[in-house]
Amino acid sequence: MTQTTTTRQHLAKKMASRACLAAAVAASSRGGVSAFGTSSIGRSGMMARSLSTISSNNNRFSSYPTTSTSSAINKSELSNRISSVAPPSRSFQLNMSTVAAGATTARRVKTAEAEVSEEQVSIKGWVRTVRKQKTLAFVEVNDGSNMSGIQCVLPFDTVDEDTMKEIDNLTTGCSVHAIGQIIKSQGGKQAVELSASSLRIVGECPGDTFPLAKKRHSLEYLRTIAHLRPRTNTIAAVARVRSTLAGSIHKFFQGEGFNYVQTPLITASDCEGAGEMFRVTTLDIDDVASLPRAKDEEGKEL
Repeated sequence: MTQTTTTRQHLAKKMASRACLAAAVAASSRGGVSAFGTSSIGRSGMMARSLSTISSNNNRFSSYPTTSTSSAINKSELSNRISSVAPPSRSFQLNMSTVAAGATTARRVKTAEAEVSEEQVSIKGWVRTVRKQKTLAFVEVNDGSNMSGIQCVLPFDTVDEDTMKEIDNLTTGCSVHAIGQIIKSQGGKQAVELSASSLRIVGECPGDTFPLAKKRHSLEYLRTIAHLRPRTNTIAAVARVRSTLAGSIHKFFQGEGFNYVQTPLITASDCEGAGEMFRVTTLDIDDVASLPRAKDEEGKEL
């Protein structure tokens, strides 16, 4: 039993030391880490000296080249070392692939900050209205940063084939990602619009059953669709005001040295027996004689 425990501890220390060594080598190949500092021998030399110290304390890593030299480490050799220590999981690889693919996309802007520009930008949000004509389509997209959103113009002769297929599936309520240039609007209802060259549907929505059309709804009706009502201008305006007020109050008290503590809530409701009932009063219950008593019409205590 003791020998097994010792073997496990030995393997754990070995894997931990290898992980630290691989991280240090990886940092050295990128130009050094500030924790090792810089000196006249260069960052690579300082890293090699630090690795040499690790190797002298633990001879299990004598196979790694840790001599105090300033030569660069071969990238393929570095990759083999890191993968042998801790190969990345599949979820991590998928996330990294997503990041790499998104690195070349256009810069995202909010509809409230949209200004005329020659660069390609991206707009993401929900579709409020869709108007399709013979040569182009108008799509009003709102991302929640303002009331009106932005109008996306999709000329059929300039968009790609995938966008044409997506236009046929556009419905009110679906979420989209549009890329194009922000130009001065030719209409009078908005100052700028997006001349889109590409549009993709991120999340589909059944337009025939979507309960939130672009019209004025009563508050009673909005209570029945609580998960969708933040998309309306009324509830969105209330949310912005509440956010601003709460942020200002927190900022004031934080500046005065107060801490925000979530205290237990006192409520008169006892839902499904989950709460513990107790009395909240300013009266001295232990001194019964001091408690006020009801009186009759003649003023006598009952």
